[in-house]
Amino acid sequence: MCGIVGYSGKRSAQEVLLNGLEKLEYRGYDSAGVALALEGGIYVVKSKGRLEVLRRKLEAENLPESFCGIGHTRWATHGEPSDVNSHPHSTPRVSIVHNGIIENYGPLKADLLAKGVTFESETDTEVLVKLIDYFCCAQPKQSPLAALREALAMVRGSYALGVLFRDEPDTIYAVKKESPLIVGWGEGENFVASDIPALLKYTRRYSVLEEGDMAVVKADGIRFYDAFGKPVEREVLTADWDEEAAEKGGYPHFMLKEIHEQPAAITATVSPRVEDGMPDLRIPELSDEKLRSIRNIHLVACGTAMHAGMVGKTAIERLARVPAEVDIASEFRYRDPILDPDDLVIIISQSGETSDTLAALRLAKSRGVPVLAVVNVVGSSIARAADYVLYTYAGPEIAVASTKAYMVQLCTLYLFAFRLAYARGRLSEAETRRLTAELLRAGEVIQPRLADCEQIKYLASRFVNTQSCFFIGRGFDYALSLEGSLKLKEISYVHSDAYAAGELKHGTISLITDGVPVIALATQKQVYEKTISNAKETKSRGARVILFTTKNVVVPEGVADYVVRLDDYDELLMPLQLIVPLQLFAYYMAVLRGCDVDKPRNLAKSVTVE
Repeated sequence: MCGIVGYSGKRSAQEVLLNGLEKLEYRGYDSAGVALALEGGIYVVKSKGRLEVLRRKLEAENLPESFCGIGHTRWATHGEPSDVNSHPHSTPRVSIVHNGIIENYGPLKADLLAKGVTFESETDTEVLVKLIDYFCCAQPKQSPLAALREALAMVRGSYALGVLFRDEPDTIYAVKKESPLIVGWGEGENFVASDIPALLKYTRRYSVLEEGDMAVVKADGIRFYDAFGKPVEREVLTADWDEEAAEKGGYPHFMLKEIHEQPAAITATVSPRVEDGMPDLRIPELSDEKLRSIRNIHLVACGTAMHAGMVGKTAIERLARVPAEVDIASEFRYRDPILDPDDLVIIISQSGETSDTLAALRLAKSRGVPVLAVVNVVGSSIARAADYVLYTYAGPEIAVASTKAYMVQLCTLYLFAFRLAYARGRLSEAETRRLTAELLRAGEVIQPRLADCEQIKYLASRFVNTQSCFFIGRGFDYALSLEGSLKLKEISYVHSDAYAAGELKHGTISLITDGVPVIALATQKQVYEKTISNAKETKSRGARVILFTTKNVVVPEGVADYVVRLDDYDELLMPLQLIVPLQLFAYYMAVLRGCDVDKPRNLAKSVTVE
């Protein structure tokens, strides 16, 4: 949820840390800080607010050159945003940055207070640094590594840590438990980071810390220890992104850039999984025989990924006739789901680090149920823990509001549904080829939606001052209503709700008042007339109806104030086309309302705490 950067090498640590933290701004934060190893001790500078504030404070300090340090951007979990609650937290001997939550910080703090230790902040992280410092003082002859291990043995919770000791000014200790952390490999310099973009200016080579790992990072090398303190090796990976891929590239916002990158992301994700016109999952262990043995499918995710799962559920059931359920990961964990070894759990996550989703995966595996992960980050925690992985090739998604990652999650779930249906004899070879060919041309289909945004811009200008908005739809259109509504509220701060159109009469129609916009999605022939009828009901109660439908249908007079027509396309795949104008509507609403499109308030890109 927060950003961590560490550096040991020959460059200015201050500049490396600030640059890395800037690349992690998309994760969201309310304060930032750095700790620099200087002659005579560790110097900490931190501040509430944006990185520009921190940079100005550092410039005012006019510090001597440092070649080793740690930095952090923080979203408040314990203690309000303030300078004192910001990271790094330090004592004269040790400084740490921390992502995660120390669950037993209360009793640990009480014990330290009883020993005479004092505290300045309200954070759980200060408890941890004071605990490490306590063991450094209690046994002065033991190494910093031993003191760190002794402290962590008392801690319950999740953490990614960067730790800097006064007595080892060229060394960073990086520790991972249930929160993502990587190390980067350079030439005469090495790095620590919570996500790849922080490294790309300097290196594309990195290793992922596994659960319980500790890395000792120096300029001339990196040593790894597993959860039992045993020296281990970790694979060195090469990021397939470059620094340019994580830049705006001339667009005013990352979100708009990423919306326009969707055709390329579709091609990158779908094309490698099509062989001779047929879908090929490229997972030998997930053979057609294995697919035929699946009894039930559980799609588990959070937020936008969960909305992708809803589309996947409908496609799977419609094509393969396999029962499928969609669960919010945080609910799945605690409802004691009925799982069978012949079931399949599909975990969906852009980052591959979503805390609740990862916990749901572990629950499924503990019940002996195989897990298929749909993730965008190679080597992520979810990817490593799953039995099978379908990577989505969206490239780096920097904007907090997901767009292209959602698009390729849909494409991947469609490919899976096609192969599953074919393997089970529910879809003929000819029909499988036809659907696969239609999916391959999805990028071409959505291109006109990207090329001409004038109608969507106009609609945003008409409704920019609205205080509330409603989305309705049925089937696939209901799943898209949820995603369109989420996009609108998370970046424009307009209150928005989505409803199954057939539920309007069961209470929600009482919310319709004069002038309120209702966005009606009607792209499915089977339920088109029913959705039109629901839209008319809202119109008769004063709603301003914006209807999204296809070019080949007749819209009755008086149903809608505005009609957005989509090109004819296979109805099963229509979500791929429909989502684009909904994303653009949310984007232009946010821009016109003066919102921070890429970094909405209170939101983080990767939710790595519960």
